[in-house]
Amino acid sequence: MIALITGTLLEKKTSQLVVEANGIGYLVFIPLSTYYELPEENHLVKLNIYTSLKQDSISLFGFSTLRERDIFQLMLSVSGIGPKLATNILSGISVDELVGAIRARDLKRLINVPGVGKKMAERMLLELQEKVLKLAWDNTEQRPQEMPSLEDQLMDDAISALVNLGYKNQAAKEAIEKVLSGASGSLTLDSLLKQTLRFLSG
Repeated sequence: MIALITGTLLEKKTSQLVVEANGIGYLVFIPLSTYYELPEENHLVKLNIYTSLKQDSISLFGFSTLRERDIFQLMLSVSGIGPKLATNILSGISVDELVGAIRARDLKRLINVPGVGKKMAERMLLELQEKVLKLAWDNTEQRPQEMPSLEDQLMDDAISALVNLGYKNQAAKEAIEKVLSGASGSLTLDSLLKQTLRFLSG
């Protein structure tokens, strides 16, 4: 099975790409989180791959990090979640947010992810919590015992609030980063949200 592809990015779309490696063009399905990390076309790209085997087809799913691929594979162990839905879930929530929501048993946050209803969210919490706890210890770059910086925590809280208001995760993150980069001093969560909402509405 294919686990890694390194080659030239020939074509990229929000849900799939074509990468050429050793004269072969591979069609790879991707979540939005990976799409945002892609280089420009005709540049070198490296993808961690999950190979989905069916009786009549072989499909490749690519991820910019091993953490994305790990949580993707864990989601496939949940009854009712196939590769397409797992990819859609990662397009609607970051790996860190997903792991955090499952660890905290945050049903509301999971229900807000596109494609995840209440029953599916409950199933994810039931079937993934112990697995995700182990994954968080073994695979995340930031260990659970390491406290995030105040700015990181502020950004995470602001992103979560904006996502709950209906904004896409990546759009919210980029807007918050621009507001923070232009801030002359420290911001409270309330002031950061107000300035970011003004930025997004402008």
